[in-house]
Amino acid sequence: MKNLLTTVFFTAILIGCTRQQAIEINISGEWSYQLDSCRNGENEQWFSKSLPYSIKLPGALQDYGIGNEPNLATDWTGSIFDSSWYFNPDMEKYRRRGDMKFPFWLTPDKHYVGAVWYQKEIEIPYTWQYRDVVIYLERPHWQTTVWFDSLKIGSDNSLSVPHIFKIPSNLVSPGKHKITVLVDNAIKDIDPGINSHSISDHTQGNWNGIIGEMKLIVLNQNSIERIKITPNLNGNMVSAKIKLASGVKQPNTKIEIKINGYNHAHRLSDYISQWPYGQDSIILNVPMGPYFKKWSEFSPHLYEMKVTLSDGSGILDVKNEIFGMREFSTKNKHFEINGIQVFLRGTTECCVFPLTGYPPTNEPEWSRIFKICKDYGLNHMRFHSYCPPKAAFYAADKAGIYLQVEGPSWAKYSTELGYGKPIDKYLMDETKRIIDEYGNHPSFVMMAYGNEPSGNYVGYLENWVNHFREYDPQRVFTGASTGRSWAIINNSDFIVRSPPRGLKWKDHKPESVFDYRNNTEGQERPYVTFEMGQWCAFPNFNEIKKYTGPLKAKNFELFQQELTENFMGDMAEKFLMASGKLQVSCYKQEIEATLRTPNLAGFQLLSLNDFPGQGTALVGVLDAFWDEKGYVTAKEFREFCNKVVPLARIDKFTFESVDTLKALIEVANFGGSELLNPSVNWQLTSGGNNSKIKSGAFNIKNIPIGSCNEIGKIKIPLGFVNKPAKFNLSVSVNEYKNQWDIWVFPKQSTLPENREIVISTQPGQSVQKALQEGKKVLLLAHGSIENGKDIVQYQTPVFWNTSWFRMRPPHTTGIFIQNDHPVFKDFPTDYYSDMQWWEIGNRQPVMDLSHFEKDLKPIIQPIDTWFLNRRLGMLFEANVYNGKLMVCSIDLTTDLDNRPVAKQLYNSIISYMQSKGFKPNSKVDMTVIKELFEVKKREGWKSFVNDNP
Repeated sequence: MKNLLTTVFFTAILIGCTRQQAIEINISGEWSYQLDSCRNGENEQWFSKSLPYSIKLPGALQDYGIGNEPNLATDWTGSIFDSSWYFNPDMEKYRRRGDMKFPFWLTPDKHYVGAVWYQKEIEIPYTWQYRDVVIYLERPHWQTTVWFDSLKIGSDNSLSVPHIFKIPSNLVSPGKHKITVLVDNAIKDIDPGINSHSISDHTQGNWNGIIGEMKLIVLNQNSIERIKITPNLNGNMVSAKIKLASGVKQPNTKIEIKINGYNHAHRLSDYISQWPYGQDSIILNVPMGPYFKKWSEFSPHLYEMKVTLSDGSGILDVKNEIFGMREFSTKNKHFEINGIQVFLRGTTECCVFPLTGYPPTNEPEWSRIFKICKDYGLNHMRFHSYCPPKAAFYAADKAGIYLQVEGPSWAKYSTELGYGKPIDKYLMDETKRIIDEYGNHPSFVMMAYGNEPSGNYVGYLENWVNHFREYDPQRVFTGASTGRSWAIINNSDFIVRSPPRGLKWKDHKPESVFDYRNNTEGQERPYVTFEMGQWCAFPNFNEIKKYTGPLKAKNFELFQQELTENFMGDMAEKFLMASGKLQVSCYKQEIEATLRTPNLAGFQLLSLNDFPGQGTALVGVLDAFWDEKGYVTAKEFREFCNKVVPLARIDKFTFESVDTLKALIEVANFGGSELLNPSVNWQLTSGGNNSKIKSGAFNIKNIPIGSCNEIGKIKIPLGFVNKPAKFNLSVSVNEYKNQWDIWVFPKQSTLPENREIVISTQPGQSVQKALQEGKKVLLLAHGSIENGKDIVQYQTPVFWNTSWFRMRPPHTTGIFIQNDHPVFKDFPTDYYSDMQWWEIGNRQPVMDLSHFEKDLKPIIQPIDTWFLNRRLGMLFEANVYNGKLMVCSIDLTTDLDNRPVAKQLYNSIISYMQSKGFKPNSKVDMTVIKELFEVKKREGWKSFVNDNP
């Protein structure tokens, strides 16, 4: 009898506890599974049998080496616009089964697309009987059907929010039960687009599995289903729309709201209200008082709202939500946070997670990523055609990062919008699910349907914007993130679009006067630059060893092997660093131009880290793991990408000693408040020893929020320069500093006297005779080179990559320069093509030296696209016959009075060749030299496809 009373007592306590808080059972861990490639499982009722194999969830098949080894017949989810790998005889060795090296994205060890059955036996507690139970699966990929024992209880297909299935109370009984989940990652009726980052092999991969939280949740009779929180800053209150799973059937039911600071000490008085009998929802306006703390990038203050539902018998349910008091809005052409103008400095996150192939569901990893973004001066992230898991929102809330979330669709290539296909309704449903699930997060401020659609999309997206602006007025909407070829969705709150980007160095000398004010297409709403940058660096082969998960960098392995077979394996690190420095230079100029533009609201890089898909797009200053590559630090990047940035409008970066350096100094101030009595200083230092040459200061009372804040002008006559030299102009505003290199060359009226060098433009008989006689020969081959004339070089590097854009120029990623070579004794240069190289590198001919002896190292070596890895040169020296030969494809003869850089390089080459130090290391046969100049048919690049991205 005593034992019976004890059991009844503790059972009563347990039942009371269940009324206070939903009880959960973790169902992660050991599951059984079976692949269903023939899709027989449902007809054969696999849910009613035991599955034969074991797997641990959360996880994906590829985590455990389950699936098929990729081969030539693998049906990838993603477009390929360069099929040369499949047909080029030189690539045959990379197409072999067992050692396949695929160049277009990371290669999974195992690949599987189709149906998979997962099954687990669970035990329902006695106290759960007669109550609804929810199966919660945070992130399946991606279409699911669930059975409870032998009863199908539902299906879901969200790529963005948890899949939740309710087991009705009449099916819930104590004891052992079986949960079976069918997960299908094949595109069926609903096609988001094969390049959508929610499903594409280009980035995360089209994996099959379930990640994140997996649990059973028992529901109370009156459970709180959703709380929608809307801050009202002007009214000093917050609106809470509370929805229950069903209407309240008990009188005297109360709702209590407690709001306390989550990461600060502010506490509010409790708010209590009567719940209206019979209703399932209520809207309560809760006073916050006049001293609440606001959320923004500058002070990411968060609050926690605890909502308690109770009646006379006790607590019925409790639910907590994190929120922030913030108002993100548009005003004219700018965004404002809580009435303060902000400028978006963003990166595009494309679901690149190379260790797993799917996004992390743990907050620390997202916190690490957002900290790196902050370290590099960013305050914004766009999620390209996918929505991240909830951990990303929590981490962004705490970091103060503004998020642009997108639906999981790039409706192009395999699908289109506006024609009544299933994708139309799916995206409407999916957007609502995203807003309902993540809408309380203050970091979630912007949303787009997705990326670059096709079809009858204008009307569809206009309706999408209208519908969700009304449904969710606390964030701003744009129809789509697009390039310049897409129509503008005119009812959008803001525009994300590509025209205000790029550098005109192909046709114009570098300068920092230009901006993009005439490229915003007359828009009177906030305009954000779409996918800015996309400047490539050479692959970092040291990265290969980091791929310890199911995805392997076979693309890097292929590129590395090709580089080695072309006798340049030892150049990989040098190519990385030289191309990286050029990449950073391009990002600096583009970001500064954006900050100089008064009618731009921000930019979204593509991206701060590398993109391993779409042909391998090494556009990041960080690698795919968000790690530094070695050629720029966060502190250096932050000089030109920050909340406060000093700017200098300089009309050129190369000068003669008779010129005057003129610079208009501005400050872009987006630090949240005006700068009062700032300390503004400048100085010109020597690039060689960093010694101060000139300096000054500006007396400024204040610098308001915004761009184009003119500070003053700097004028420095350069007559003090008597030899070629590099200088550095720096400007500091309080603790913020920015700097620009310039080059100054003494004014020269004549060329150096040539005493002993035979100069020619062709390797004709006179040149051969001179070399046979042991003379020195300079071949100025500009305009005569044939082998290499198809290779286009600009001052800017490859855009995105040459594979995805089918060898669209330029084809090089910068120039590696042997700057310690004595030929540069009278020519100031680093090992990379900095600004002064525009005059002698941009659109200059390139020599293809692939057929030369392997030991020849060009002095000036353009870095080829890594898909071809040809050995290229613009200047090399060699012993030929008994003489010494220098070959240069740079134009060193045209209009030298207006090309001081070319003149100085010519002088330096002549001076070196006349010195005793002119001693080439390599010997080259004359027939090899002559082949550079021969007019003949040469094998060129072939894509084997006609489609364009």
